[in-house]
Amino acid sequence: MATLAPSDHSVLKPLADYDMSQERGFLCRYDAGKVTFDGAWADAARVALQLPQVMPSGEIRAFLRAHLPDPRELADVSTLSNEQLRMATVHYSFMIQAYVWGEAEVDNRIPACIAVPMVALADALGQQPLLTYSTYVLDNWTLIDPAKPLALDNIRMIQNFLGGMDEAWFVLVHVAIEAQAGAALARFEDVCEAAHNDDPEAAQLQLEAMAGTWKHINALFDRMPERCDPYIYFERVRPYIHGWRDNPALPDGVIYEGVERFGDEARSYRGQTGSQSSIVPSMDALMNVGHASDPLREFLDQLHEYRPVGHRTFVDDARRSSGLRGFVQTVGASGLTDAYNANIQAVADFRTRHLEYAASYINKQGKKSAGNDTDVGTGGTPFMRYLKKHRDETAANLL
Repeated sequence: MATLAPSDHSVLKPLADYDMSQERGFLCRYDAGKVTFDGAWADAARVALQLPQVMPSGEIRAFLRAHLPDPRELADVSTLSNEQLRMATVHYSFMIQAYVWGEAEVDNRIPACIAVPMVALADALGQQPLLTYSTYVLDNWTLIDPAKPLALDNIRMIQNFLGGMDEAWFVLVHVAIEAQAGAALARFEDVCEAAHNDDPEAAQLQLEAMAGTWKHINALFDRMPERCDPYIYFERVRPYIHGWRDNPALPDGVIYEGVERFGDEARSYRGQTGSQSSIVPSMDALMNVGHASDPLREFLDQLHEYRPVGHRTFVDDARRSSGLRGFVQTVGASGLTDAYNANIQAVADFRTRHLEYAASYINKQGKKSAGNDTDVGTGGTPFMRYLKKHRDETAANLL
């Protein structure tokens, strides 16, 4: 039969061990809107929350330098709780992006008042010192009405660059997708266990339910154009979320002033991108979808390090735990194969929609500005070619 070897037995732990939940998936499990600070950290948060009011002035750099606390007051992050660490990182990651990209000319030197706290916070969380998907999406939302469910009509952004419906909708659709994905992620352990125990009926039931969840995920993704216009996205949302690596406007990266271990050496990091979300990589891991060893694969491996530590570990554990594809092939039952293929197709459909949005929201926008190139993704890649290859490799895994 198809029983897996003992060494292949599931190593997946409960979702909470990875800082995840069935109700929220990879989203923060606390109420980020209720996180408060004292002293200098409170002062810094107030400055960050004024970005939407000050950015239109074109003088955001002078404002940040004049109003942020002395970095020596913020160098020690040991007094912050995990929730405070993460919320402070949200605020500082927005300010660091605003400083680099918020005026007509790009600035590759980040002053110590932003750089020192940003690096200290990133170090404490095991992440990179700039805007990442976790600070842009996962930790940057709260419920409008705490008595109502987490849904697209009951969430708001906490920290913005400019504010406005298009910026919020772009982020909040991702928040809603992440929450919906929790129901699929919660089934991973049972799927792996069913394969290990040679139980095709149980595996089929779990995969069918997972495919049903993916219908809801894709339906949410389809709603992006409702309130996020392609032109507004390209001109008023995208310019501020780029990173420094492989961006023509910052060929040498940026300098983090006042960070002793960096010295005066420029650093290059990849920008915030939906490819830093852990949902699809988790599905690839469970379904044993591989990607060829080429520059795309190298890029994916690099992005893995930009995920929160717990989420990164979940993807790795899912990959080690799953022998699902081999199990499905060995059993050969049509119902199980159909359930497996339904999930493969759902992820391929998600990637197809991503490719379509990349074309309409970015590639077809004619105007380019410093750092905001129609041919280069926010993560610093030729994204159209990469997204298409990604989609095609997924579809090629249909059994």
